[in-house]
Amino acid sequence: MSNTISFTEGKILGPLMKFAGPVILALVLQSFYGAVDLLVVGQFASSADVSAVATGSQILSTLTNIIAGLSMGTTILLGQQIGEGKTKEAGKSVGASIVFFAITALVISMLMLLNIHGMADIMQAPAEAYDATCSYISICSWGMVFVVAYNLLGSLFRGLGNSKIPLIAVAIAAVINIFGDLFFVSVLHMGAAGAAIATVASQAIAVAISSVIILRIQLPFEMERSAVCFDRSIISRIIYFGFPLALADALVGISFLIIMSIVNSLGVTASAGVGVAEKVCAFIMLVPSAFGQSMAAFVAQNYGARKLDRAHKALHYGILVSLAIGTVMAWASFFHGNALCGIFSKDAAVVSAGWDYLRAYSIDCFLTSIFFCMNGYFNGCGDTKFVMIQSIIGAFCVRVPVSYLMSKVTPISLFRIGLATPASSLLQVAMCVLYMIFAARRKEKQYLAQAVV
Repeated sequence: MSNTISFTEGKILGPLMKFAGPVILALVLQSFYGAVDLLVVGQFASSADVSAVATGSQILSTLTNIIAGLSMGTTILLGQQIGEGKTKEAGKSVGASIVFFAITALVISMLMLLNIHGMADIMQAPAEAYDATCSYISICSWGMVFVVAYNLLGSLFRGLGNSKIPLIAVAIAAVINIFGDLFFVSVLHMGAAGAAIATVASQAIAVAISSVIILRIQLPFEMERSAVCFDRSIISRIIYFGFPLALADALVGISFLIIMSIVNSLGVTASAGVGVAEKVCAFIMLVPSAFGQSMAAFVAQNYGARKLDRAHKALHYGILVSLAIGTVMAWASFFHGNALCGIFSKDAAVVSAGWDYLRAYSIDCFLTSIFFCMNGYFNGCGDTKFVMIQSIIGAFCVRVPVSYLMSKVTPISLFRIGLATPASSLLQVAMCVLYMIFAARRKEKQYLAQAVV
C-alpha cells in the first residue's frame, strides 16, 4: 500500500490536504494546456486565431468534462472496493475500465471527425475565425484517445488514494506543451492549428508516462491479464456511477457552449474577450474543483468502510479551506481582472471585454467553494443521480435563460451575461443543502443499518 493513501484511519484534514495539494497542482498544469495555447496565440497570432482557440477549446473542454464525469465512476467504484477490503474485485474493475474506455475513446474520436463543421456552425464561429476553428477541432479530434486515456489513468490513481503520480506526468507534459506552442505558433506561425498540435502531443506524453509508472508501482491488489476484458457486470456499475455525472457534464458543457454561441453572435471582440475570461476562470475554479475530486475519493473509501462520520468531517474541512482560498480569488478577479486578462491578450478591447465578464464570475468563487465540495461528497457516496439533476436544473433553468435574456438587454453588457453563472450556482447550493438535510442523511442511516443486519 506504499503507493496509495488510506483515508479510513487517522487524521482527516492532513491526508485530505495531502491528497488535494497534488490534485490542485495537476489541475493548474492541465489548465496551462489551454491557457498557454491562448497566451501564445494571443501574443503571436491574430484575434481570429484567439477566437478559434477560445471556441475550439470550449468544445474540447466540454468533451473532456464528459469523459472525466464518466471516469469518476471508476474512482467511486475502486475507492469503495478498497475501503471494503475487496482487493480482488478492485483488480477486475481496473481491467474492465481499460476495455470500456478504449471503446469510448474510439467512438468519441470518430463522432468528432465526422462533425467538425457542424460543431463550428453550432458554435457560430465568427466568419474570420471559421477555418481556424475547424482546423483546431480537427486536430484535437485525433487526440481524443489520449484525453480519454489520461482521464482513465487519473481516475485509477485517485481511487487508489494517489494524486502525486498524475501530477508528475502532467508536469512533464505541460513543459513540453509550452515549448510546442512556442515552436508551432511563434516560430512556424501555424496559429490555432499549431496550438492544437502542441496540446495533443503533450497529452500523448502524459499518457505514456502514467502508463509506464502504473506498470512499475506496487498496487494494493493483484491484476491478472484475464481481468482486462469486457465484464458486463463491472462496466454496468461504472456506468451506473459515472453516466449521471457524464450526462450532467455534457449538458452543463452544452449550456456553456450555448452561452459562447450567444457571445460569438456579438462579434469577434466579445468572443475573444469571453474566451480570455474563461481561461482565467479555469484557474480561479481550480481549488473548488480539486476539493470536489479529492472529496469524492476520500468519501468513497470511508463510505465503503462505513465510516461516514469521517466523511462528514472531511466535507466541513473541505468547504472551509476552499472558501478561504475562494475569497482571495474573488478579490483578485473583481478588482484586478484587467491584469489577469492582460496575460492572455495584448488587445485592449479584448482585455476590457474579458474583465467585464470576469467581474460577474468573481461572485461564483464563493458559491462553487460550497457546492463543488458537496457534489464531491455525494459522488463519493455513489449518489451521482442527484448531482446530475441539480447540475442540469442549474444549467438549463437558470444559466442559459439568464444569459439569453441579458444578451437582449441594451446596452449589451458582458457583465450581465456573466451573472448567469453565479445565479445558477446559488440555486445549486440551495438544492445541495436541502438534499443533505432531507434526503442524504436518511439514506446514510439506511446504509449503516444494512451493515448491522
